[in-house]
Amino acid sequence: MLKISVIDRGTERRLVLEGKLIAPWVAELRTAWGIANGQNGKSALVIDLRNVTFISQEGENILLELMKEGAKFCCSSVLTKHVIQELARRHKRNSGEQIQGARKCAREEQGQK
Repeated sequence: MLKISVIDRGTERRLVLEGKLIAPWVAELRTAWGIANGQNGKSALVIDLRNVTFISQEGENILLELMKEGAKFCCSSVLTKHVIQELARRHKRNSGEQIQGARKCAREEQGQK
């Protein structure tokens, strides 16, 4: 199961994912991204993966697609950091663009920038 919550924080819109990012839920994430992206003004769009417990190959594929569309990612576990770093390398290799790796969210939550 995957829960997707949308949180607006003024300067950013965050899609918070909780659970397993597997094949049945990939379409839901794509839909949520499309809606959030369409409603978004100048705010950054961030996909929060801190509560994701598993990412399948289909999940990795959608994250790579969203990365190509400009998504930023927030993650804290070793698994999600590794997946995002590998996808960023793959994207950089495929497109020649530099992509920012996984962001650390702990400082943001403590009010530091």
